Amino acid sequence: MLKELLGNRKLVLASASPRRKELLAGLGVDFTIDTGSTFKEISPEGMPLVEIPEYMAKGKSYGFHRPLMSDEILITADTMVLCADEIMGKPADREDAVRMLLKLQDNRHQVLTGVCIRSLGREVSFTASTEVAFGKLSMDEIDYYIDNYKPYDKAGAYGVQEWIGYAGIKGIEGSYFNVVGLPVHLLYRRLKEFLLDE
Repeated sequence: MLKELLGNRKLVLASASPRRKELLAGLGVDFTIDTGSTFKEISPEGMPLVEIPEYMAKGKSYGFHRPLMSDEILITADTMVLCADEIMGKPADREDAVRMLLKLQDNRHQVLTGVCIRSLGREVSFTASTEVAFGKLSMDEIDYYIDNYKPYDKAGAYGVQEWIGYAGIKGIEGSYFNVVGLPVHLLYRRLKEFLLDE
């Protein structure tokens, strides 16, 4: 469906995440990956936390390292884990990963992904939110996960598609794929609208 709507236009995903690459491929479209950006990932002081991922996605889009070609459509995204008003990015080290997982266990948190779709003449952005509930995790389980899966490249220090998702997550309200890294259900709809309106 999207393939036909795209026609001769080229889709570019500006993300090095293997998870985002896999999720976008699941929509049955051809795309290239180009990740260069000059954007400094710092949000304005006082910005509401829930608005940060979309701000970051737009920043990555307009900070793209080269001008867009007239036939290109650029997709950028930013995912954030929000737990009790703390933004959890990628853990700095093992100690930070332990701290994050201790806070997430036996608790609920939000996963927010901001997405920006942009061509030379148009731009659409949106945010998807999913609530995730972790059950109790013992220190042994947290150590096992960190030592075996090394989640240092993941916001909140966990990957829902890994062991900890199977063993630790007791409920998800909203899009599972958003927690993996890209809300493909919303992206599909918005991209379709974007292509039909062009």
